[in-house]
Amino acid sequence: MVLPLIPFPAHCVIGRFVRREKRFFVHVLVNGRPDVAHTNNTGSMLGLLRPGAPVLLSPASNPGRKLRWTLELVWIGPVPESEISANWGTGFWAGVNTGTPNRLLEAAFYAGRLPWASGYTRFTREKSRGDSRLDALLEGPDLPRLWVECKNVTLAEDDVALFPDAVSARGVKHLDALEAIVRDGERGAMFYCIQRPDGHCFAPADMIDPVYASTFYRARRMGVEVYAHQTLLSPHGIDLSECVPVLEEPMACIL
Repeated sequence: MVLPLIPFPAHCVIGRFVRREKRFFVHVLVNGRPDVAHTNNTGSMLGLLRPGAPVLLSPASNPGRKLRWTLELVWIGPVPESEISANWGTGFWAGVNTGTPNRLLEAAFYAGRLPWASGYTRFTREKSRGDSRLDALLEGPDLPRLWVECKNVTLAEDDVALFPDAVSARGVKHLDALEAIVRDGERGAMFYCIQRPDGHCFAPADMIDPVYASTFYRARRMGVEVYAHQTLLSPHGIDLSECVPVLEEPMACIL
């Protein structure tokens, strides 16, 4: 079996979602017993968190961490009443770990899976540019530097993958920074990691954050590149799939 770019660690478990507390705590049932998992997703996770839904939890790499589980995947579809298993037919997994896009970008780069980064040979994580810190800087011989910001996409409506799922002033700042980079003669790109299979094209969520949407379209007109990649998700891990079309205007995707 070919391993995914990001395999999940051993000893993951499938539990059930109970409720979210504040931003970083998720109450779950593991083997029928109450437990609390950590989530690094500070977004709303709109439409994902339904009581009783199966969730995939990975064990903390630090055995001394207070919360021993991290929320990785959430099951979208009918909530099964039967014994928890990896697949219940109708439905799919959605990935909610916001660290995944950065890890997937780096793994795909070194695996030669990013056609839009062909020729680049060096990958640097979290590089500062002015007063902004961007997720990656790619460099290669005789090529302009390529700055990349990663975003995790978990919202979809009518087959359109949407970002953000909550107002994001930080996201607007990143778009502004990439636009300034392009004006300076370098490359700037957004990497939208769509962690659900029903997003067949991508658009900014103008109904949630119109400022982000207008900034997105302006930045794109100014030369900021946009790559919205689908992913392949399972309890075994996450792999990168093809780019999907990016809408020229809000909600203009006709399937």
